[in-house]
Amino acid sequence: MRLDRATTITLAVVMGVALMLALLNLATPESAAIHVPAYAVALAGKYLCFAMLALAVDLVWGFAGILSLGHAAFFALGGYAMGMYLMRQIGTRGVYGNAELPDFMVFLGWQHLPWYWFGFEWAWFAILMVVLVPGLLALVFGWLAFRSRVTGVYLSIITQALTYALMLAFFRNDMGFGGNNGLTDFKDIFGAPVQAETTRVALMLASAVFLCLQLLMARYVVTSRFGKVLVAVRDAEARTRFLGYRPESYKLVVFVLSAVMAGIGGALYVPQVGIINPGEFAPGNSIEAVIWVAVGGRGTLAGAILGAVLVNFGKTYFTSALPELWLFALGGLFIFVTLLLPKGVMGLFSRRKKAAELGIKEAEVSAAREVVG
Repeated sequence: MRLDRATTITLAVVMGVALMLALLNLATPESAAIHVPAYAVALAGKYLCFAMLALAVDLVWGFAGILSLGHAAFFALGGYAMGMYLMRQIGTRGVYGNAELPDFMVFLGWQHLPWYWFGFEWAWFAILMVVLVPGLLALVFGWLAFRSRVTGVYLSIITQALTYALMLAFFRNDMGFGGNNGLTDFKDIFGAPVQAETTRVALMLASAVFLCLQLLMARYVVTSRFGKVLVAVRDAEARTRFLGYRPESYKLVVFVLSAVMAGIGGALYVPQVGIINPGEFAPGNSIEAVIWVAVGGRGTLAGAILGAVLVNFGKTYFTSALPELWLFALGGLFIFVTLLLPKGVMGLFSRRKKAAELGIKEAEVSAAREVVG
């Protein structure tokens, strides 16, 4: 696999910035001007997790033509799997001191731990569920949708309906996932205190590593023969089918892979923000992820990461400085990109590259004419 320039730069920037933030947090005193506070480290980790979600969306939308408006569901399911593990680690340190039942179950009068909570006291089981639960849902949903040849706006609406249905289900107290309040008050993760600065730094670095691994894997997929068939399916599905390929199989594989990537991002997101609730299933979150990809550049992979970081950094600023203007700014940004930057921010770099190449060719032609003349 040959890495392009954008991928190489993205990998270097992600790991370089993550290591710099870790160093400035742990190796400098709090009174130092260059010290990076713990909240900034957690914020950076949050951005990296959102970048994983954006990368997952770009993989299916940019290269397979599947506009998913429900990828927040896979992100949230991965988060809930990690949240369940973190809740089981609280033990007797909860408000009610029940070693078996989480506090919200005791409050609601539950007598026994539901069967689907068994096993989450083990880290390996929780990690397995982070991968399996989003992947299995994507497998079942994708098999039914792609087998029925649901495409275009109809598929987008169905994916949005999926995440909305999950949001309504998780809001119910009798589902056993904390209802409206969700899962919170985490204490430990893999034996380390969640609130410790070293743990926050480790989680941020882990997010950077997983983001880079996902970028490398996505790059490998799209540059392989499988990826070329995906692009053919995106551009001319009927013709690809006529050539003997089964587009639904290719779509299903990349859809499941994308769901797993989003689930891993959600699992790393939860211990860094300290809570997971049904609001993460909100269709608006999936739509925001599509906007991140559009802003960065659809079908570029590196652009998805760039778009996620830029938009969320802007969101952090606007929601604190001018909270009433954030939604207007987001809508205006999407309109601006759609009308003036159809290839996103990455399209600006490609334009400059093409312009430079064109200038070099024109200079070579001029020089040749002078020699001939």
